[in-house]
Amino acid sequence: MKTYELIDHTADVGVKAYGKTISEAFENAAKGMFDIITDSSEIENIGQYIIELEAPDLEQLLVDFLSDLLFLNSAKNLVFGFFKVELDEKNNKLAAKIFGEKFNISKHKAGAEIKAVTYHMLEVKNKKPFHVQVLFDI
Repeated sequence: MKTYELIDHTADVGVKAYGKTISEAFENAAKGMFDIITDSSEIENIGQYIIELEAPDLEQLLVDFLSDLLFLNSAKNLVFGFFKVELDEKNNKLAAKIFGEKFNISKHKAGAEIKAVTYHMLEVKNKKPFHVQVLFDI
């Protein structure tokens, strides 16, 4: 099963991510986002960070999760390559362990700069086959 595919859109780029569970689809969306920012296969899992979120629905939870990752990327110059997401779907809560390191231009390839996670074409399919879709403003 493919983990994600990129979606080209006017002035934006997106990810349609798949998973055996909705949690895995969230993880693959994050991986896809960092593959746009840099080659995530070059990222070492040196540091561990924890994100805990609550939102009114899964769509908002996805946007908030990816937005938090984007904040860590832009404010702290961090890149991530491994994600472990646990979702409490009944209460719309997310707990994620994310692993990565500081961006290093001599080690990591510079990809596209993502400015924001958007709501345009946002989709969370919480039944088989699980997938999520999100567009990024670049």
